[in-house]
Amino acid sequence: MEKRPRIVSLLPSATEIVCALGLEDSLVGVTHECDYPPSVVGKPVLTSSRISHARMSSAEIDHAVRSQLDGHGSIYGLDERLLAELKPDLVITQELCEVCAVSYETVLEAARVIDAETRVVSLEPNSIRDIFANIRTVGELACAPGAADALVRDLTVQLDALAVLLTEVETRPRTLILEWLEPPYAPGHWVPEQVAFAGGDATFGAAGGKSRRTTHEEITAYAPEVVVLAPCGYYKEEVLRALEGARLPRGWHELPAVRDGRVWAVDATSYFSRPGPRVVEGAEILLRVIHPEIFGEPAEAQAVRVPAERMLVEGA
Repeated sequence: MEKRPRIVSLLPSATEIVCALGLEDSLVGVTHECDYPPSVVGKPVLTSSRISHARMSSAEIDHAVRSQLDGHGSIYGLDERLLAELKPDLVITQELCEVCAVSYETVLEAARVIDAETRVVSLEPNSIRDIFANIRTVGELACAPGAADALVRDLTVQLDALAVLLTEVETRPRTLILEWLEPPYAPGHWVPEQVAFAGGDATFGAAGGKSRRTTHEEITAYAPEVVVLAPCGYYKEEVLRALEGARLPRGWHELPAVRDGRVWAVDATSYFSRPGPRVVEGAEILLRVIHPEIFGEPAEAQAVRVPAERMLVEGA
């Protein structure tokens, strides 16, 4: 049997993929955000963040991130000494988003100091198909191609099952996913695909593209029938807490979704922000959010309705 590499994951999604392939024992280092599966908590942590969801509002975080990146800095730190001590054979990182992880250049520079044989792999998913390809890539690099193929097959079966369920759906409600609260961001990458798989209208967003800042005019014109608050990197409880200090776009309370009580807060971190196996479960959750009259409401642990009075509007 080929020897499995010592793996450092600098992405929570990669950590989930490695563990889903049965390779948790090969995982020697993770990030400060890696918390799934729970058994990875306690492994050596190589990163830190200069931004705090707990202490800063949505607008303050946006300003801090822009200030750091505009000054060509980073919001993350990497413990290069610990990385060298761990002697990984494989380091998994990304270049897709400067807000999501330590910069690729920083990781490459640190890896060169460790060992010329250390392999640094960047995962760059823009779609669900890309996520499945990443799973297979990690499987190949970690000497577990069979496990990767099996996992992708299982996830594909789950998506196919959603397609079958959608034969019962006659309408596709206009669905707005907000990937940030203040300023508001329209979804990109794989999130519009999740909406489509769940039987919603996914035209407010860019499937396979970047999430982008939107406006109250665009949101009002779209007139969403369902709104899902899924700010990147937030758990459901954090979304509700962030609403206390956030100001949503003008005209918010006149939107059909808000008037009809169809605004939901979801666990974005687990099911939408991280491009790992659980994005499929995210689509399953959205199916119930978008079509509760057919499939029943999601479990409270997955999504909760947000009362109108908890959503404050800019200028109020």
